[in-house]
Amino acid sequence: MDLEHVLYEKSEGVAWITLNRPERYNSFVGLMRQEIVEALSEAAGDDEVRCVVITGAGDKAFCTGGDVGEFASGETKALEKTVSAKRHAMCEAVLLINRMEKPVIAAVNGVAAGGGCNLALACDIRVASEKARFGQVFVRRGVHPDWGGIFFLPRLVGYAKACELIFGGEVIQADEALKIGMVNKVVPHGELAEAAREMAVKFAKNAPIPIAFAKRGLQNHGKWDLPTALDYESYVLEVCMKTQDIIEGFGAFLEKREPRFQGK
Repeated sequence: MDLEHVLYEKSEGVAWITLNRPERYNSFVGLMRQEIVEALSEAAGDDEVRCVVITGAGDKAFCTGGDVGEFASGETKALEKTVSAKRHAMCEAVLLINRMEKPVIAAVNGVAAGGGCNLALACDIRVASEKARFGQVFVRRGVHPDWGGIFFLPRLVGYAKACELIFGGEVIQADEALKIGMVNKVVPHGELAEAAREMAVKFAKNAPIPIAFAKRGLQNHGKWDLPTALDYESYVLEVCMKTQDIIEGFGAFLEKREPRFQGK
């Protein structure tokens, strides 16, 4: 893909989307948000991609949100519509991550602030470098959280803690983010890329059909009662029983080999 501020690579069934403005802490500028939508759309529609990793270029930042200089000049394109002309690009990106029938991992390699923090929260899983920091700094800039922050943050850390983080605008360290449930894992800085790769490849090797259904079911964990969840599981099991992958999965177990799932 020919994008100005986003890199897109595919390897081992994993699509790597890298925010590529390390000299400006990978902050959003111009039509960069639309480029993220393009990259996510490419990954979502590619049957060879089984998992997506979003990360930032360089050693200092995952993403620090909107470019301060662009906002201060009044020339930001943050509220530009996408080709759908329905929603801002940041909204489209979050919805693509949420609706994608594939796991999406944020590999947080440094500072994740503002919209960058919430982009990471919108992902299914967050693996962070020990040098990562997370900040809901919006109120310190006179703006309201975006990228789904008011939706995802309280679901991860609870309502009261989300209030504290958003109202205070403080930046927290990776170990604190792990403690409150904002991230899944913290690893040494130099091991982040490999840790994310190992997790992504593990997901990519597993059966994609039940993963897609499980992602949708897990997203409804706070909405469904037990009977609804059991009904959903029963429906999905019936679907899985008709796939080639279930035959491959059990066959590989009996033959003591790794399964080769086709998503069929």
